[in-house]
Order: sequence, then C-alpha cells, then structure tokens
Amino acid sequence: MELRQLAYFVAVAEEQNFTRAAERVHISQSGISAQIRQLERELGAELFDRSARTATLTAAGAAALAPARAALAAAAAVGQAVGDVAGVIRGRITVGMVVGCTVTPLFDALAAFHRAHPGVEIALLEDNSDRLVQGVRAGTVDVALIGTATAAPAGLEALTLVSERLVVAVPPDHPLAHRRRVTLRDLADHPVICMPAGTGLRTVLDQACAAQRLQPVIALQAGAADAMADLAARGLGVAVLSESMAESYRDRLSARVIDDVDIPALLCLVWRAAHGPAVRELLAYGRRAFGGGGLPEPAAAGDDPGDSRAAPPEEQ
Repeated sequence: MELRQLAYFVAVAEEQNFTRAAERVHISQSGISAQIRQLERELGAELFDRSARTATLTAAGAAALAPARAALAAAAAVGQAVGDVAGVIRGRITVGMVVGCTVTPLFDALAAFHRAHPGVEIALLEDNSDRLVQGVRAGTVDVALIGTATAAPAGLEALTLVSERLVVAVPPDHPLAHRRRVTLRDLADHPVICMPAGTGLRTVLDQACAAQRLQPVIALQAGAADAMADLAARGLGVAVLSESMAESYRDRLSARVIDDVDIPALLCLVWRAAHGPAVRELLAYGRRAFGGGGLPEPAAAGDDPGDSRAAPPEEQ
C-alpha cells in the first residue's frame, strides 16, 4: 500500500467520478483505475460500487476513507515538521479560481510565491464559486478566488477584492439603453442572459429577484462574460454583468446600473482559519499583490510580488 494509492482513493471518493479524480491528481483515468484496483486487491475488498454513473463508496470504502485521510495528513505533517525546523516550506497547495476569471494580481502572487518557495507544488483548479467554497470547507482547496454575494461565506475567512453593482448590458438601440433609470422590473420584461446557478453574480441576481417576488425569464446562460456580451450584442437578450465586466464591452453595449439592486457582487479570496505555513505565506503574497486588505505580512523576506490591482473579473 502506497501513499499515492491512498491519495487516489480519497480523490475518487470525494469526486465520485474516476475521470474528475484523475484530472485532479494529474494522471490518466486508466492509471488511477489501475492503482485503485491494486489497492483493492491488497485490502481484499472493493472500495467503490462502479455499477452506476457515479463511483460510490462500498461499506469497506466508507470504513477506509477516514483512516486514509488521516494517513495522508500524517505524512504531510512529517514534511511540515521537518520544514519548520529547517526553515523550508514544502508540500502542495491547491488554489481555486472561478471559471473564465483572469485576475493578474493572483497570478503575480502565485509566481512570486513559487520563486520564494520552489519546494511547494501549486495546483490550480477552476470551478464555479459554490463548488470552490465547498472545496475550501472540505480541505480539498486551500485558497479560492470566488464571486459571492456574501463577504465571508460561513465558516471561512475572506478578503473582499472587488465590490460592484449589477448592470444590464444591451445594444445601443435596445429600449433599456435609452432609459435613465433601470429597475429589476424593467429587466423582467425582457429575456435575460446571465451566469449559471452557483456563481456569485447569479446568486446576487436571484436574491434580488426573490426579494421583489420577480421571476425573469432566463433565456440563456454562459459561464464567461465574453460569451454573454456576444449574445447580448446579437439581440438575444439582456446581459446581467458587474460594472467592471460591462466596461470591457462599452464599444458595442450600453450599460445601465440596476437601480434597485443594493446587494453588491463581490470578488473575494477565501480560506479556512486553520491552515499551514504554505497557505499563510501565499495569503501574504496575495495581500501584497492586491494592495493590502488585512492579510498577514510574509513571515520571511522573499520576492516582492508588487502592488498591482485586480483586473475585472470574468465570472462573479
């Protein structure tokens, strides 16, 4: 029995899918399947029920999951203890990021952190905001950049990077483009183009509509602002974006703030309060890259990640 087999087992158990687990641990699906089969032979029991579309734990698999996680945590603690004595940070850190989001300061922070701590492997995971929050809570994601309607998701620490109003984005000849004031009720009179459920921007829209008991027709959904803008420009609906997102398309779309939506769309870094030195250092570099915000300063000298600002988020 090898630690990597336990890591593969935990990944499949959490993803409930061999393909997604293989992508997460960066090996082929056939490779992870073979390793799991070998582990099952060594243990003398099947760990997963493979008869359905999802890989669900058998009774033996459920019994093995907690000890497997504990073994992996113990192995990581050995490396961390030695690193603490030697003054070297090692290990692996998983950074989550909303799909389609290009935030240059985050990449600057990752690059500076990597130069200062080459012994830490960095994995980048894209997903929607809700699933990233779940990953941070579960410990499968260490730090995540998310879009949200709540400054600090329950049980997590958070740093707000961007707080913006919702806007409608329409072609210049659209009726809403000629109105000085646009409300949610005005929006509900037109087909809507918005982000999918589980994204921060969609959560803000849904909460605002629920408060007014409005049910706009969601005509189209897209996970990237470029796609939403293209669809709106072709007259297929009214795009709901954040202010900075809409600013990128002012050459072809007119933006109007939705006047009666007071809930801001937020872009935040989130992490668990209990974390190791690698996460602590990355958060410190993130603070520098985003220009402050209450994160701890780096514990030791290293490359300065600079003081650049957040670029407009693609997905909130």
